[in-house]
Amino acid sequence: MSFADLGLSDELLQAVTAAGYDTPTPIQAQAIPAVLMMKDIIGIAQTGTGKTASFVLPMIDVLHHGRRRALMPRSLILEPTRELAAQVAENFEKYGKNHDLKMALLIGGVQMGDQLKALSEGVDVLIATPGRLMDLFERGKILLSGCELLVIDEADRMLDMGFIPDIEFICSKLPETRQTMLFSATMPPPIAKLAKTFLNNPKRIEVSRAASTNENITAFKVPVKSRQKRETLRWLLRNDLVDNAIIFANRKTTVRELNQSLQRHGFASGEIHGDMDQGSRLKELDRFKKGDINILVASDVAARGLDIKGVSHVFNFDTPWHPDDYVHRIGRTGRAGAKGRAFTFVADEDAEAIQNVEKLTGAEVPVFGKKDVRVELKAPEPKAEPEAAADTDERPRRSSRRDDRQRDDRPRDDRQRDDRDIDARDA
Repeated sequence: MSFADLGLSDELLQAVTAAGYDTPTPIQAQAIPAVLMMKDIIGIAQTGTGKTASFVLPMIDVLHHGRRRALMPRSLILEPTRELAAQVAENFEKYGKNHDLKMALLIGGVQMGDQLKALSEGVDVLIATPGRLMDLFERGKILLSGCELLVIDEADRMLDMGFIPDIEFICSKLPETRQTMLFSATMPPPIAKLAKTFLNNPKRIEVSRAASTNENITAFKVPVKSRQKRETLRWLLRNDLVDNAIIFANRKTTVRELNQSLQRHGFASGEIHGDMDQGSRLKELDRFKKGDINILVASDVAARGLDIKGVSHVFNFDTPWHPDDYVHRIGRTGRAGAKGRAFTFVADEDAEAIQNVEKLTGAEVPVFGKKDVRVELKAPEPKAEPEAAADTDERPRRSSRRDDRQRDDRPRDDRQRDDRDIDARDA
């Protein structure tokens, strides 16, 4: 099957071909015709399977005929993070170059001036994070009564970030007669309830079991003491044929400290987390995509939906607190048919977390052993220099254990709040 078999316009097919694609992924093959038929959709697919194009492509053709009106977007796409919203906008620019469609991007962390100007001129496609959209709506700067098409992307991430009440409010302001699409890699009960409330007789498209992992990814868990994580990570980075890698940590402070540690040991690394402003985050992502750095240390702000080609490895420096995040993290590798490898460090305190991951995915993550290493070591790794030796995970024992108790004894929702990248409404 080719894109030409899906009912897309000639102008759109030209843009798809120019982008280097000719064969749709399974979710694209099933979703695109349904969208063109104006059906509501629930799309469930593992990350990296092309969900974005499955709604962007048919939307371009659906919206091609129509008239723009000031402050009244014709369609709305909700994304949980600024990076995902910007990525969807890039897709619209790439595939919609042969169509006369106007797009606006509403995200926090940037000035509102250009966003308000675009809205006042009228837009066909509005791509937004819930926080900034709610802010402008409450100020009377946007009307949703003319929105004929709604996409809720990464719905389970919306749930994790506490956006579901905002989405329910936004949906209540949209016209009842509309087309609604909901996409997610997992389908927890609150998301299923949301779909039942706001979708009308939806077509369910499930190209893989919910919460399953990509078969192109070889995943391992690495039992390790907490104080040996950095040394173990450096050994794997040097000995497992790593072209480039994303390293995930649960806390923003860990992201910063780990990046500094890797740089001191001679690695070309950068970092991205929720404390960075939007410009800095995009700059780091661009450096990684261009190859100026080949290691990106990240919080879960980079775990969902970011399509970075050619990531050979993912390392979970910390086992994720929430099992759904495991699926999304390791999904940054093994994309578009490529092979990838993922390593999850499991310390004693991570026993429950890794059990939850294996329960969610329905498969035990195999333990990594020396027989799994992809190269033979010709000589033992040299001992760290004095400066590097001081760069271990050693901390004053009393304060470190006290800090860990204070964090780990908190409810999971409170722990996760440290790394949530919610767009503040007054941003």
